[in-house]
Amino acid sequence: MRYAERRERLRATAAERGLDAVLVTELLNVRYLTGFTGSNGALLLRTDPSPAHPDVFGTDGRYTTQAGTQVPDVELLVDRATVAALAREAVRPRSGGQGAGRIGYESHHVTVDGLRALESVLTDAAAGGTVPELTSVRRAVEALRAVKDDDEVDALRRACAVADAALAELAAEGALRPGRTELQVGRELDARMLSIGAEAPSFETIVATGANSAIPHHRPDATELRPGDFLKLDFGATVDGYHSDMTRTVVLGGVGGEVADWQREVYELVAAAQAAGRAALAVGADVVAVDSAARDVIAAAGHAEHFTHGLGHGVGLQIHEAPGIGQLGAGRLAAGMAVTVEPGVYLPGHGGVRIEDTLIVTDDEPELLTLTSKELLVL
Repeated sequence: MRYAERRERLRATAAERGLDAVLVTELLNVRYLTGFTGSNGALLLRTDPSPAHPDVFGTDGRYTTQAGTQVPDVELLVDRATVAALAREAVRPRSGGQGAGRIGYESHHVTVDGLRALESVLTDAAAGGTVPELTSVRRAVEALRAVKDDDEVDALRRACAVADAALAELAAEGALRPGRTELQVGRELDARMLSIGAEAPSFETIVATGANSAIPHHRPDATELRPGDFLKLDFGATVDGYHSDMTRTVVLGGVGGEVADWQREVYELVAAAQAAGRAALAVGADVVAVDSAARDVIAAAGHAEHFTHGLGHGVGLQIHEAPGIGQLGAGRLAAGMAVTVEPGVYLPGHGGVRIEDTLIVTDDEPELLTLTSKELLVL
């Protein structure tokens, strides 16, 4: 992974904002910048590093060996009070130089009590001199994470491939059949992803059949699959920390397992909306306009009130990250963004359809990473 390159991008942001250093405390952001996967770590990034004032990675004694392996190119500081120790390090003069005067911190992650503790540490460290200024960098690292580099895209491809393979195996083996419960299917799908190579499911797998498929985020329960019902599967695999996200909706076969006219109508509508949303993914596209491209298709068919969530979201080290693609979204798409497109129509008491893909925005056509067929299948 290109950790040094990512740190240089954050360094440029810090320089633009007139900061001397940035204290990164959100663990996924620390992982993004260093590769560290432990449960306690933080990074002090200098805007103008030097041998006297280098970047410093902090953790506690449990992770000394792991940090040496995963973060070999950043000076290591081992202290149980990791953040406080890094704050003191930020202002400590070295070799006659001066400590940081303006320090950026992640205000969306640091609690009110945590900020007060940082201020106290810096006041004590200043020893009666000028106390460094703490300035929020807001979601500066998340903004960098929104655009994936080649290593990240490769991890996302592999995560999507695991999910595709797991569903294909279950379908081929007849595991998605009437008489089984949602819980049984969900647990088997999770187990299959793990056996193929996932570190973990991306999130709590959604298996929803019959009327439950009209609930966007239904939690699997003991409901049995029945012939002729919709079966909605929303799931993903985590590979090297990166998450895939895919939803497919099928009709269950067996005796009486015919596709009803209303099911075909709803499915074809969602498929058309999903195709419109995918087609709208272009560099420079406004995220609200992308949402509208799909939403307008559903609204024109009289189902506006049955599409109750945003069209999609960014995906990467988190299952939901920037950018948000919805009516309340903000910003424009850029090449390298990994996003989902997942319109749905949900008819309470009857059933619902969602079709979702993970894609990469490119200068040309978006790259589709979830390759499972989107035809209306009867299993």
